Amino acid sequence: MAKGFVSIYTGDGHGKSPAALGRALQTAMEGKNVVIIQFLKGKGPANSDFLRRMEPEIKLFCFEKSDENFEKLSDDRKQEEIINIKNGMKFARKVLATGECDLLILDEVLGLVEKGIVPVDELKTMLECREDTGVILTGAWLCDDICVLADEVSKIETAKFKVWE
Repeated sequence: MAKGFVSIYTGDGHGKSPAALGRALQTAMEGKNVVIIQFLKGKGPANSDFLRRMEPEIKLFCFEKSDENFEKLSDDRKQEEIINIKNGMKFARKVLATGECDLLILDEVLGLVEKGIVPVDELKTMLECREDTGVILTGAWLCDDICVLADEVSKIETAKFKVWE
């Protein structure tokens, strides 16, 4: 039976991804390795100098090729990105199956389930092979079938949002 924890950061508020990144930093400070795979955010910051300095403890992967957020793409480009997203999910399964890291963060994976790109059963099967690896799932959408897969669920809400001047 799998021993690694599963945490979910969900809710309509801002801060789900930053909360997961905070856990990534805590894990890295303990001398452990973290793999982060971002979805639905385009190419993201995968090639930033800052993130390269975090390696080898924290590695970030973005399989999408577009500079734009998934929602802003045309239907044809969405279909192309879905292929890239599925490659990202295959990589996540490999990471869990090989125990390549101590913590795997699947940023916005819940959005993949909501959009029908990844079925709940596929996510469940992937989580079952996690052994000792902890997993964090993020996204605004959550259903009962996913909720029961988690050891803890954190709902993040924005009480007040102010842009600093």
